[in-house]
Amino acid sequence: MTVPTLKEKPAEAEVASHELLLRAGMMRSFAAGIYTLLPLGERVLEKIEDIVRAELNKTGALEVVLPTLHPGDPWMCSGRWFAYGPEMMRLKDRQGREFCLGPTAEELMTLTVARTAPSYRDLPVNLYQIQTKFRDEIRPRFGLMRGREFRMMDAYSFHADEADLDTTYKDMHDAYLEIARRCSLETRVVEASTGLIGGKESHEFMVMSEVGEDVLVYCPECAYGANAELEQHKPAGLFGGESSGPLEEVHTPGMVSIEDVAGFLGTTPRAVLKCVMYVAGSDLVAVFVPGYRDVSESKLARALGTEDFHVMRDDERERFSQVVPGFTGPVGLSGVRVLFDAEVKGAKGMVTGANKADYHYRGAEEGRDFNAEPVADLAGPVEGDLCASCGEELKIARGIEIGHIFKLGLKYSEVLTAHFTDKDGHPKPMIMGTYGIGTSRMVQTVVEQHHDKFGILWPKAVAPLPLEVIVIATEGGGQPEAAALIVSKLADKGVEALVDERDVSPGIKFNDADLVGLPVQLIIGKKLPASDNVELKIRYTGERRDVPVGEAIGGIERALEEAP
Repeated sequence: MTVPTLKEKPAEAEVASHELLLRAGMMRSFAAGIYTLLPLGERVLEKIEDIVRAELNKTGALEVVLPTLHPGDPWMCSGRWFAYGPEMMRLKDRQGREFCLGPTAEELMTLTVARTAPSYRDLPVNLYQIQTKFRDEIRPRFGLMRGREFRMMDAYSFHADEADLDTTYKDMHDAYLEIARRCSLETRVVEASTGLIGGKESHEFMVMSEVGEDVLVYCPECAYGANAELEQHKPAGLFGGESSGPLEEVHTPGMVSIEDVAGFLGTTPRAVLKCVMYVAGSDLVAVFVPGYRDVSESKLARALGTEDFHVMRDDERERFSQVVPGFTGPVGLSGVRVLFDAEVKGAKGMVTGANKADYHYRGAEEGRDFNAEPVADLAGPVEGDLCASCGEELKIARGIEIGHIFKLGLKYSEVLTAHFTDKDGHPKPMIMGTYGIGTSRMVQTVVEQHHDKFGILWPKAVAPLPLEVIVIATEGGGQPEAAALIVSKLADKGVEALVDERDVSPGIKFNDADLVGLPVQLIIGKKLPASDNVELKIRYTGERRDVPVGEAIGGIERALEEAP
């Protein structure tokens, strides 16, 4: 019952780390996105959270405990009660007052500090908590990666000026990197969108993984990195044809996709100008990007100055009859707001829509046939883009976000009247930062980055236990007695062991030991009576060595020192 391993892959498991945590008896599911951590899983979480505490405490941050149940009034005051939408889990008490289960805690922490009425002499202050959070995800998936109930460290710093915020922000940035290093996670820091949290600047801490839900762009030659929502690139000059030629109208019956048009006209998406129609308020906006790229809606939001827009729906076509969806192009287009990606400027030899059904233009040239104004960075990245900082080729990868830090500025302190008294005796709103780490997500991220075909490869810093003792008893062989003595001596040294004395075959024990993945295995079996030896195995490397039973304690200590 302590470690209820599973032989077969559970049907709910979508990625390797999710499967292994379930099969290794570390957790079980109650509902989509809601999990129980079993004893070994809880120990991993505890190890990670201890590392988080230690590194945050070094920065001078102080731990507190906020309520999990948040009154609705502060959220309404900040404007996020409705902005959060259906992800927020709301409820009412018996008096009909609005509450929510906290998805984050900017409002409550801001009010907590504000009620102390601090002086500038009391600042900065940085408070954090490690607590369960709740978000009603539309699509919980990948186990602990995206759950509806999860563990999270969230910290909030308060400052008298921007320079002081910059100092704490740098301290937290460095602490996050050290937390990741101690947890054996290879991490890249990227610029990121501030989203619903808000603020003027933020950075994500990403663990590269094919199962990651985020796309990041980074330069292997310099320090540049950004979430795909914010990335900046220099196009490699691949858009358009080699020359223009005359503008020619071509019949393209039923050809609406970029790939179909390119194939029909004997060219590639790199020569086709894509148009995506958006509705922003009462306006129709035609957004033109190279055919081999997608529109970045985060970048488009910045260009439009609003996030209130959507791709034009079929039921809106009659309302905007001045365009022909699938055949819209910039040549002669009128009555529509237009935006062009910067890469379109100066392009020649393009294929564009001809603004009538079943027709395209071939040979279009920007500056001659139409003017690409206004321009902005509107398109997402592709392989081959160049770094805007150093000119080297950028890399595109998927990543798992384990942490996120924000410079909030005055977003919450102004609306919640969170003031401090300055040197002149005047009240001023405190300048804030906020910082989050998904500790339960890190449990699974470690497994995603550290496993093989046999099971988990726990780094010893976060392993639930350092050692598994596998007892293969033979009649009169003395294996159980030797195991009990070794385990007792290890306990005296503060080393806990998982002991497998089940009445099952050796093969099952060995397979389960590799599945659970503790750093070192001690096998007490037939070698004991035959040669007075026991066997040590370092799980991460697979190295095996025989050790006299009388030297087992020293051998275990050396093996643990060598284990990653």
